[in-house]
Amino acid sequence: MSLKQKTISGLSWSFIDQIGNLGISFVVGVILARLLSPREFGLIGMITIFTAISEKFINSGFSSALIRKQNCTDIDYSTVFYFNLVIGFLFFGILYAFAPAIAIFFDEPELLPIVRVMALVLIIDSVTIIQRTILTKRIDFKLQTRISIIASIGSGVIAIVMAFQGYGVWSLVIQRLTKQAFNSLFLWIWNKWIPILFFSWNSFKELFGFGSKLLISGLIATLNQNIFYAIIGKLFSVEALGYYTKANEFKNLPSQGLNGIIDRVSFPVLSSIQDEKKRLKQNYQRLIRSTMFITFILMLGMAAVAEPLIITFIGEKWRPSVILLQMLCFVGMMYPLQALNLNMLKVSGRSDLFLKLEIIKAFLVIPTVVLGVLWGIEAMIIGLIIQSLIGYFLNSYWSGNFVGYSTKEQILDILPSFLLAFSMFVAVYMLGLIIPLAYVWKLIIQILFGGLFIFAVGELFKLRDYLFIKSLAIEQMANLKSRNER
Repeated sequence: MSLKQKTISGLSWSFIDQIGNLGISFVVGVILARLLSPREFGLIGMITIFTAISEKFINSGFSSALIRKQNCTDIDYSTVFYFNLVIGFLFFGILYAFAPAIAIFFDEPELLPIVRVMALVLIIDSVTIIQRTILTKRIDFKLQTRISIIASIGSGVIAIVMAFQGYGVWSLVIQRLTKQAFNSLFLWIWNKWIPILFFSWNSFKELFGFGSKLLISGLIATLNQNIFYAIIGKLFSVEALGYYTKANEFKNLPSQGLNGIIDRVSFPVLSSIQDEKKRLKQNYQRLIRSTMFITFILMLGMAAVAEPLIITFIGEKWRPSVILLQMLCFVGMMYPLQALNLNMLKVSGRSDLFLKLEIIKAFLVIPTVVLGVLWGIEAMIIGLIIQSLIGYFLNSYWSGNFVGYSTKEQILDILPSFLLAFSMFVAVYMLGLIIPLAYVWKLIIQILFGGLFIFAVGELFKLRDYLFIKSLAIEQMANLKSRNER
């Protein structure tokens, strides 16, 4: 299979994986949001930063190091597996021991048992990472897609049943726990990799040399992204955190979904051609253009329909989430672009520069936090928008130097897509203001109008990235049709 076929296959299955999971998560989230209150979601939001940092320690950057390494052996995989297992149990113990302190910090006694049960996810993740890494290195996302969708459906059904039975916040806790457990179980059953009883210090030092810098970078990035949950939970009400958490979940549907697709496919693909500079730049450029074409449309489209989207799906009680979602969409549209530029640093083997950039960007969090403390959540999100723009310029400047694709070139490449998406945003938003219909009908009309707007402008002006995405879609549908006819 050629690199192009591997890339398209990986993107296709990763797309199916993300869309399937996001679709399931959206449906389950809508049902749970109607059954539960903002308080339950706020309680989960309070411990997000602690579980996210712990999970980052478990990965330790080894996954990226293994994917980048050209010839991995069972010794490499087993060495990382045993290290992850030890770290998983270590951080489970730390979270278990500090659960009372976390409950006291937020003045929420209910957090004590929640933190201790959620900590089990760390042990499950520690035994799963290598299985997923091996499949990702092979650019095999078909099996991962099958497993993750099964896990999402199974955990979602369990959570909904528990919510109907009145288990409240525990519905959300068990949903997370069972999803990770199902993922791990089926990866072990179907991937069939078994660790050997061997730990190599030489392998560990080689992989950790690259991965340790990514670990520290990841910890800083994770802290930057999740510290706002802790700040809102501490300074504002648990309900306010619930509104922010739900708005962030909606924003993450397209933003993190695309980020997940591109991040896990682009890194192994670009790593495989890291020594071919011309091909590397061509593939990198194409990934950025096509990714941002889709990202701008989805994020600005969601911002335009935020009010009917929130009210239609999760009800009037979540109205305070509307303005938060609209603002967060402008933060989320930069995530995939930042991820692609950071991936190029990893492909280039510059985990040291990756770390330096994350340290620099960490200082940008300080004024954002101050804005939130002084003027509230909306001011904090404005700070996040500015922070994401500065972060992009820092990432793109350095990554562009390694592949000969400057920030100016990137901006000129993605500017037509942004202008198209922003024009669509204005048109769809204004349409929503003048339609005197119920929210559900307003939402349907706005979405249809937005789709027709993109189609009409793309066809009329023959926009390069629109035509590229269209050709890929047609090619994949033709391939699917030919397979079905055999």
